[in-house]
Amino acid sequence: MTQLSHSREMMLLTGNSHRDLAEKISLRLGVRLGDCSVIQGDDRETVVDITASVRGKDVFIIQTGSKDVNDAIMELLILTYACKTASAQSIVGVLPYLPYSKQCKMRKRGSIAAKLIAKMLHKAGMTHVITMDLHQKEIQGFFDFPVDNLRASPFLIQYIQDEIPDYRNSVIVARNPGQAKRATAFAERLKLGIAVIHGEEKTPESETLDGRNSPPPPGTEQPNTIFLNLDVLPPDEQFDVNGGRSTCGVEAAGT
Repeated sequence: MTQLSHSREMMLLTGNSHRDLAEKISLRLGVRLGDCSVIQGDDRETVVDITASVRGKDVFIIQTGSKDVNDAIMELLILTYACKTASAQSIVGVLPYLPYSKQCKMRKRGSIAAKLIAKMLHKAGMTHVITMDLHQKEIQGFFDFPVDNLRASPFLIQYIQDEIPDYRNSVIVARNPGQAKRATAFAERLKLGIAVIHGEEKTPESETLDGRNSPPPPGTEQPNTIFLNLDVLPPDEQFDVNGGRSTCGVEAAGT
């Protein structure tokens, strides 16, 4: 009886977003980059030509976000679709930085662009994505295929320990309160202190509410104004400006 081999040939392809990275990955794996050209025509349209056969192969497309992010996205989509129509067995996107990943929340009457990118990749024929440090881990739910969200923290921590001689005399700083959790994880593993820069975000939270700036419907009653007067509160119910826990009282105008 002939024993069938379940191993398939692997092929690496890349666009123009970071060819140097693709060459280093190719050298590390000992796999030659596949023959393909990704160019822009006179009308700035992306033209892809894969000269090597991808039929029945596991294709890994190495592409990442760059300053020309829209060109990178179109190159990735057309490369993926070209492999799909050429009967590739599987198409894996290796995307160290997933473009549009920061647009993962609804703001006013905008859109969740990260979900749109996920749907486009799936429609083009991608079957798997390997990325690093997504802006929000919940983005994985936008995809209809597996997503590997790798972490760069082990490499960063190793770099700090090896390349910074006096790193124990340092403090991990979170640039805003939203980064405090990640900064705390670094600080705990390095056994360092942590500082948080407190400030307001550029985009206020109110923008996430649809219709916030719209005029109220006719006949809608205006809500009661809520005010807080610390001077008239009992001492045991006033705010502790030193950060201790306390309670405060509020009342509605006209009650």
